[in-house]
Amino acid sequence: MLIELDREGGEPIRLQIYRQIKNQILSGELREQEPLPSTRQLADSLGVSRSTTVEAYDMLLSEGFLISRQGAPTLVAEGLVIARENSVLPSIHETEPKSYLADFQTGRPDLHQFPRALWQKLLSQTAATLTPEQYGYTGPQGYLPLREEIAAWLGRNRGFLPNPEDIFITAGATHALRILTDVLCSNGGSILIEDPCHIGLYDTLKTCECAIRPIPADDHGMQTDCLPEHTDARAVYITPSHQFPLGGILPAQRRAALLRYAKEQELYIIEDDYDSEFRFAGAPVAPLYAMDSTRVIYVGTFSKTVFPALRIGFAVLPGELQAPWRNIRTHHDVQNPLFEQAALAEFLKTRKLDRHIRVMKHKYEKRRQALLDALKEEIGDVSNACGDAAGLHVTVRFTGAQFGEAFLTRCKQAGIRVATLEKHSIEKGRNEDALVLGYGHMEPETIREAVRLLSIEIRQSM
Repeated sequence: MLIELDREGGEPIRLQIYRQIKNQILSGELREQEPLPSTRQLADSLGVSRSTTVEAYDMLLSEGFLISRQGAPTLVAEGLVIARENSVLPSIHETEPKSYLADFQTGRPDLHQFPRALWQKLLSQTAATLTPEQYGYTGPQGYLPLREEIAAWLGRNRGFLPNPEDIFITAGATHALRILTDVLCSNGGSILIEDPCHIGLYDTLKTCECAIRPIPADDHGMQTDCLPEHTDARAVYITPSHQFPLGGILPAQRRAALLRYAKEQELYIIEDDYDSEFRFAGAPVAPLYAMDSTRVIYVGTFSKTVFPALRIGFAVLPGELQAPWRNIRTHHDVQNPLFEQAALAEFLKTRKLDRHIRVMKHKYEKRRQALLDALKEEIGDVSNACGDAAGLHVTVRFTGAQFGEAFLTRCKQAGIRVATLEKHSIEKGRNEDALVLGYGHMEPETIREAVRLLSIEIRQSM
């Protein structure tokens, strides 16, 4: 029985002995019914006190790894081998974050600009005001003051004022979508989704027990004339205020057609309003929910406006979906952490989030323009930006280009992270001439250098 002790490390000697004997039993190195040396013999061989080996053996005996009878040697218990000593157990390694020379990842806000000191202050202040009862389970709907502040925030920024009782707090938009598929598709059925779409949310839907039916989208959003006449769909997932990734706004005629379709087919519309706070031209786009609150489920998130690690979003639900939502959330994870909810409620109440959004909106507008100017300077008039002036990304089509695996390989080798529009397309082969470029996290000078590096690879694909 080989035991190696690390006398310089912080792990107690008794735990090192316990752990190594247990691992040798589980691997089969120590065989069933094999006698172990006495605690005194083991202590002498390791140069430790007998009390140390007694404690290690006692731990193994209490957990059932060893068997001890008076007057007999201590034996290895039976039926404990998990892997033989020569077998190879799979190991899981965390992927280390890679540093890129040019990083066009989408959906990344500039976290360096977030007022972290203020946020820490709000966390401390609000935690001190919570009652002992609020430190327990507070229910699946979410912190009422936060729901009230979200309702007021939607009223002054989105043009509709929902009842706080219709708002349900989530751990982000993806979490909301996962719960909604459980609510709507538990007995089968499909979900209609715009194509191209956010491939991450598409992958989320694929893990659910429902079929996915793509509906083509163009620069104006979902093509509602392509909706199937007969369908088993339970919902339509759509980003009407800023279609991802093409960037268009769903026109009024298509909005009306979609709402009529939802009523005729008796299905729901899941409206994902993921980043329309950052609209750089004109007034905010009114959501579909404002046109019909009985058929539309409005989903929002604070990942872009506050920070992604916050993991707080919300859904505004029609009344008939609220009871099944509560039931599912109760048996999944009960609730979001209350401390972050309380801090966010105060962030909204004091209008400090509104102020932060105004500052960032101005910065993002400049960064978008820096990206478009750099593309024109480096590549010329062979590119065309899709969609409306909004959000943290822009989709650009390049005349005569074809961005396939060879292009992505060259970019990776050059230290460039970039996504093709084809990656976000369900039906492949129609969007090989476009890239989806995120810019929110980069300063203008960084954007210009990143475009210079990217342009070298683009020209090879044209």
